[in-house]
Amino acid sequence: MQQAAPNPVPRSSAKIGTRTDALARIARLPRPLVMTNGVFDLLHRGHVAYLEHARELGAALVVAVNSDASVRRLGKGDDRPLNTLDDRMAVVAALCAVDLVVPFDDDTPRDLIVAAMPDVLVKGGDYSAATTAGAAEVLAHGGRFVAIPFAFERSTSSLLSRIRGRRSQ
Repeated sequence: MQQAAPNPVPRSSAKIGTRTDALARIARLPRPLVMTNGVFDLLHRGHVAYLEHARELGAALVVAVNSDASVRRLGKGDDRPLNTLDDRMAVVAALCAVDLVVPFDDDTPRDLIVAAMPDVLVKGGDYSAATTAGAAEVLAHGGRFVAIPFAFERSTSSLLSRIRGRRSQ
């Protein structure tokens, strides 16, 4: 019997970009290009359904993930993110719907979105083109904005509230 390597590198790690190579890698992806962003701290069914739906809108899906510092600036709580950027990107990259995962450190991914200029910019159903960073530029360039309705009422914040509530009992 053959032993597995002690720490094999998952195939999905090839789908993780860096700040330095993100735009070059995005440029090589097939079009129409779909792009979305988020924290993706505790990946749940709502995230997976959302990303699968987003991928169906084009030939490739890029997911921009907030850096740890960016998450802290969002005001989600002193203990957020729970998972590091590397861990969050690795989990998102493991999904077959995702073609590339790239980090961003700004408060919004606007600069990355404008530089990548996707054909379709996607956010969850609680967003609109008016409230989404980069949407105006994508629309002005002839692209589309799509707000995907929630298929499952899930959120990391509500999961954390349930976990913390049980812990205190």
